[in-house]
Amino acid sequence: MMKNSSTFKAFRVEEENGNYITGIKEMPFEPLNNGEVLIRIEYSSLNYKDALSTIGNKGVTKNYPHTPGIDAAGIVKSSQSEHFKAGDSVIVTSYELGMNHPGGFAEYIKVPDSWVVPMPKNMSSRKAMMFGTAGFTAALSIYRLLSNGQKPELGPIVVTGALGGVGNIACQILNKLGFEVIAANYELAPEPEIKKIGAQSQIDRSISDDLSGHPILKPIWAGAIDVVGGNTLTTMIKGCKPLGNVTTCGNIGSGDLEMTVYPFILRGVSLLGIDSQNCPMEIRQKVWDLLADSWSIKFDQEFVKETKLESLSMHINLMLEKKSKGRIIVKL
Repeated sequence: MMKNSSTFKAFRVEEENGNYITGIKEMPFEPLNNGEVLIRIEYSSLNYKDALSTIGNKGVTKNYPHTPGIDAAGIVKSSQSEHFKAGDSVIVTSYELGMNHPGGFAEYIKVPDSWVVPMPKNMSSRKAMMFGTAGFTAALSIYRLLSNGQKPELGPIVVTGALGGVGNIACQILNKLGFEVIAANYELAPEPEIKKIGAQSQIDRSISDDLSGHPILKPIWAGAIDVVGGNTLTTMIKGCKPLGNVTTCGNIGSGDLEMTVYPFILRGVSLLGIDSQNCPMEIRQKVWDLLADSWSIKFDQEFVKETKLESLSMHINLMLEKKSKGRIIVKL
């Protein structure tokens, strides 16, 4: 059967009587407005926000039907932009893509040019989506640490959720930059897994989630990248050495931060917020360029799984059941 050239395939979520149904639909092309580009997607990737979008989480997606996919990489098909032309390789992540704007789980996306990053040299669409928002967030966290004076000689960096998407990539980049890395997970992991991600040692929640109630702890690490939030983030700050930096980019544990000001005023610890969704384009481009060059890492084959739209629902279900491991990239 010949494909209708006036439509394209998309993974859609529809609301029916309070239930959310997913399926592949044919979607019509829409005219480009001034400043917009149409991108033929080569690869996307699956993130937890995408999984939440498929079950009607209104904090992610307000209106349905909807196409999830907060990451996309591909080729400009047509353009009404002064900055991009047909044939350009590009990356789109963050902003409202896949949340309240049709996302990357489709053969094409239409987006404002202000969301689009030119593909760096030495990077393919596939490699870009191996990083995706998770890798960009990890790299942005490290960029903020370095910009605020963090150096390997100051001491080790703790990465919480080290075996997750952000944590895994953060550990590998830090290791490549010469930092001693401490992996922090809910439970201790097998040593081979820890070594594989570039960490030299590990701690579990008995250390990374301190319940003593002390306003300040013995300084053990020189900085931290935290994806958990809540008391884990508090512990990272309390246990940080003088003039160290702690980044925060997630709240899977809690969005609350209950602590005193003592680590800040007695040790000069800095808390650095990481907003990958609305990061200024100048910094966004710098970080992607680093990922394509000096911060590039070799992904373990077991860490990256490739799927297509037709089998995406299975991986979404595994993610919602917290059984998903590594990065899931979607080949369009």
